Amino acid sequence: MRVAFVIYDGFQILDLTGPHGVFEATGRYECLVVGPRVGPVPASGGLRVHAAFDTDLAPEGIDTLVVAGGVGVDDARGDTALVGWVGQAARTARRVASVCSGALLLAEAGVLEGRRVTTHWGREEQLRTEYPGLAVDCDPIFVQDGNVWTSAGVTAGMDLALALVEDDHGREAAHAVARELVMFLRRPGGQSQFSVPLWSAQPATDPVRAAVSSVQADPGARHTIADLAGRSGLSARHLQRRFTAELGVPPAAYVERVRIEAARRALAEGDEPVETLARRLGFGTGETLRRAFHRHVGVAPSDYRDRFRGTREYA
Repeated sequence: MRVAFVIYDGFQILDLTGPHGVFEATGRYECLVVGPRVGPVPASGGLRVHAAFDTDLAPEGIDTLVVAGGVGVDDARGDTALVGWVGQAARTARRVASVCSGALLLAEAGVLEGRRVTTHWGREEQLRTEYPGLAVDCDPIFVQDGNVWTSAGVTAGMDLALALVEDDHGREAAHAVARELVMFLRRPGGQSQFSVPLWSAQPATDPVRAAVSSVQADPGARHTIADLAGRSGLSARHLQRRFTAELGVPPAAYVERVRIEAARRALAEGDEPVETLARRLGFGTGETLRRAFHRHVGVAPSDYRDRFRGTREYA
């Protein structure tokens, strides 16, 4: 199977080398690099990668087209030859994928219209605003819509590549690659690309900071609005307004998400039963944890644990 990676001046090096390494590790793919010209193409950090093909010389018979992201994607969208070739290659390829902001180049080429897609969270508003015909969802680490796959930033491209390998050759082949590359085995596409420091703004005032700190210090403690108000020194109504204004989410939603993040860590690192974990982290019952976990992460707690348990034996 022939996999063609599209790069351009200012591409993100890991958006290329990460997925390329996954495909190469299987020994079942022919990987080639297409650039705006044959020869060295500088990545955003200055490292140069040799593009063996340009848009005039790229071979036919591309099975999977993968477009890298990077700070140079905005200029690359102005390269009519590159954009035109991407659109043409996407129409004939069996499968099309983008890593990070590479989705912008696919969108410019008309490949993503009407599809559900993702990208790096920092490019979400740009993608949503400049291409209103897309259904942009920047919570998952990767999304499949038909034969088009899009992923979040950098390392999520490796998760996407593993998913593509699994799609082609089965779960065991993907697991073998993950073990070889010492990767998580493997993060499901529905898993959120956000952790607490990324999805939440930081509190701007001491009262809200006190409430936030108490939640993060002990996610399983009582964190009703009355409890948080007492720790912040504000009335419940005042804290509700201030908290939502400063962090972008109300206190109850923030507490639930911090608890979900704590549950993710516990599931990945230990064997505590879900019911016990639910009580310890303030969910009350295992069923409440399961519903909240699936809503935020996209998979059941047991499935999430199974994905990570397989990696520990190789640590």
